[in-house]
Amino acid sequence: MSWRLWLPFMVFFGFLGLAAYQLSQPRDEFVKSAMVGQELPYFTLPAAVPDLPGANSEDFADGKPKLLNIWASWCLPCIAEAPQLEALKDEGVEIVGVAIRDKPEDIARFLSDHGNPYTRIGRDDLSEVQLGIGSSGVPETFVIDGKGRIAYQHIGDIRAEHVPILLEELRKAGR
Repeated sequence: MSWRLWLPFMVFFGFLGLAAYQLSQPRDEFVKSAMVGQELPYFTLPAAVPDLPGANSEDFADGKPKLLNIWASWCLPCIAEAPQLEALKDEGVEIVGVAIRDKPEDIARFLSDHGNPYTRIGRDDLSEVQLGIGSSGVPETFVIDGKGRIAYQHIGDIRAEHVPILLEELRKAGR
């Protein structure tokens, strides 16, 4: 028998071995962002609602760490995180919002229904800022140090157990 007859079997069993190896490795649930440690990309966004200013990257270079929260009125997890954002605001945290692919009237209704923890909200109609900072979904929250650098990225909605983590990351970013 020729070795060529055994080649498909060897390839198949090699593939099975590789798959078994990958499945036996511990699962890494943390998505490492390439933007952590990098300067916030330049952006200027118009106001999302009439009673708050828009947002721009220069807002983050005033020496005070802040949260940058990527969200949308149509996002159900954004509703779930609203009480935690209020808790962070009550702790003195400044939160700048970026509303993704949203309408001003929907944003205003969301804020009326679920509270407004934001000092500014920019409207990102094409998700350019969202993608530029390495965010792939909503909600997503970034700790930005006082020099305008991304210090920490929280993917998904903020839950009660995440509030102390974000406060600690803000404290570290303020050093």
